[in-house]
Amino acid sequence: MKLMRRFCYALLLGGLTATAVLAQSADETALQTADGPLALHPVEHASFVMHWNGHTIYVDPVGAAQQYDGLGAPDLVLITHAHGDHLSPDTLAALDTQNAIVVMPQSVADKLDTEYGKSRLIMANDDSVDELGLNIHAVPMYNLPESPDAYHPKGWGNGYVLTLGGKRVYIAGDTEGVAETRSLENIDLAFLCMNLPYTMDVEQAADTVLDFKPAIVYPYHYRGQDTEQFKARVEAGDADIDVRLRNWYPG
Repeated sequence: MKLMRRFCYALLLGGLTATAVLAQSADETALQTADGPLALHPVEHASFVMHWNGHTIYVDPVGAAQQYDGLGAPDLVLITHAHGDHLSPDTLAALDTQNAIVVMPQSVADKLDTEYGKSRLIMANDDSVDELGLNIHAVPMYNLPESPDAYHPKGWGNGYVLTLGGKRVYIAGDTEGVAETRSLENIDLAFLCMNLPYTMDVEQAADTVLDFKPAIVYPYHYRGQDTEQFKARVEAGDADIDVRLRNWYPG
């Protein structure tokens, strides 16, 4: 059964998204904060870069290091979990992380036999820490129903809520519409995963968003899913939620 699920996942990673999305050629302002704009640069699939208050934040950097050319060396690297589309030791080794704080769950630390960055910060679900003028709170990400042999068991990986400049940013990692996500409050900006068979389909993702009602949501990690349908479902349920479609699959 697990072999079949892995095969299905490989097919999805090799496929094309079912919808047209807006392409981006440069950073865009994703959010205004009290300490200046938060700029966003999608890279690919689950990887993206944010710039805020003079700091550069990498999220799940994988793939060719050239994809990050011109984006600046990271001050903070957030890694959600140890799957290869979220964690790449080769990419970390190729990037300039010498001044970075690298944040990860224990499952990632167990996979790394080399120290990356100037410091390594291991966080469990519900841990919080202040770094670089922002707060990082680790939140659960997992599959339903809960199971120790699920592809993403509870406690194995982290989503993150960042509080910066008086705003709250949620990065889902790989999760389904779990209670901890649906009960989030005062989220100004959310990055929500959406692909089968390992996270959510369009319907569950939209239903989850309508529960926690972020002001802005970017679907990412969405290969094989119809993001236009997701946008339509969310807007039909709450027209005040700003659904932004961007291209996480430039190749």
